[in-house]
Amino acid sequence: MLSNMLPVKQAEEIILGLVQPLDRHQDNEIVDLSSAAGRILAAPVTSHLDFPHWDNSAMDGYAVRFADVQNCDEKQPAVLEVVEEIPAGYQPQRSIQQGQAARILTGAVMPAGADTVVMQEETRAEGDRVFILAAPESQAYVRHQGAFYKAGTPLLPEGIVLQAPEIAVLAAAQCTQMAVYRRPRVAILSTGDELVTPDQPLQPGQIVDSNQYALAALVAQMGGTPLPMGIVLDQPEALKDAIALAVASADVVLSSGGVSVGDYDYVDEILAQLGAQIHIRAVAVKPGKPLTVATFSTDSASNQKSVLYFGLPGNPVSSLVSFWRFVQPALKKLSGRAGDWEPVFVQARSRHDLHSDGQRETYLWGRLDLVAGVYEFELAGGRHSSGNLINMAQTSGLAVLPAGQAFIPAGEPVQVLAVSG
Repeated sequence: MLSNMLPVKQAEEIILGLVQPLDRHQDNEIVDLSSAAGRILAAPVTSHLDFPHWDNSAMDGYAVRFADVQNCDEKQPAVLEVVEEIPAGYQPQRSIQQGQAARILTGAVMPAGADTVVMQEETRAEGDRVFILAAPESQAYVRHQGAFYKAGTPLLPEGIVLQAPEIAVLAAAQCTQMAVYRRPRVAILSTGDELVTPDQPLQPGQIVDSNQYALAALVAQMGGTPLPMGIVLDQPEALKDAIALAVASADVVLSSGGVSVGDYDYVDEILAQLGAQIHIRAVAVKPGKPLTVATFSTDSASNQKSVLYFGLPGNPVSSLVSFWRFVQPALKKLSGRAGDWEPVFVQARSRHDLHSDGQRETYLWGRLDLVAGVYEFELAGGRHSSGNLINMAQTSGLAVLPAGQAFIPAGEPVQVLAVSG
């Protein structure tokens, strides 16, 4: 049985090898700065501004000529005439001559003639004179124009996710519009006669379709556009029509259920009928063994593309774990991100004994915490089985027990897949 399953790492490599990233020329759109958060740059950004825009002071103090203060100390202070006060946002009106200084505040433009700032704490002011009580370093506390960034050079590279720091940089650089990759379209459908929507009363034997909502939330968190397509009954023709519509509508299709070996599991057969190439049918992982990965090549008059299909397990816990382990890296690569596609694993100290049957690579869910610089893994409470969706709440990490290792004692290190919590 195990011989029919792919090792987890091999499955990951196959999936990432199948992904064709969005094209930076065909799959981009222009967005305003106010709408850019979370988007991925589709082209490098430059600015017409230097940073700093001009020489300015990094301290409250006095702008001076270094030649006037290089040899002073508390016993023999340099005494300078204060000829101007320069607050932030003010254009200096005077050029600093020998024996002169200007009162200057943090961020203010350096006056002509001055090359150094003496911090306020090393001075004493008396009327229109200032006593410099300690010799500064040459050019101390002066931020020079262009020291941080030169206009016209690369400011932000293609392929990065625009988070708060990058948004701040773009705003400061007066980049009010930028090219970003369009959001990947991900069709989501659930299969099974037993499924009902959350607003329906449950009849005996029925279960609520939670996968539709969970997968849509995960796709949105990844920056994609979820296309929920509802529940499809275990009827081959209905399923065939639904999958064909999903493939025509999306870059990626996620179906849950129907990929095991039951009498009503039709997905693999229908994929073959529709012309898909199936690359993976099962993975040696727990939970989430039944995993179908296929590709469709679609060709129309205006567009040729490859659609990636994931047939996820119907079990909600297995579906979530499969998404985090296999789908999430694929969406990262598809979306145009520059190279940070692989799952993020950290070494943590387990607060609990961790058990598996040792036959397959096993993922145990719980909370990943950073305590005093050390990651710690807190196993989810309650019964830990793939049938217990309830204790998946607040999951932020999946502890990994490799195949062949059935036990990791509390206090020992464990690899943990970091997921959004």
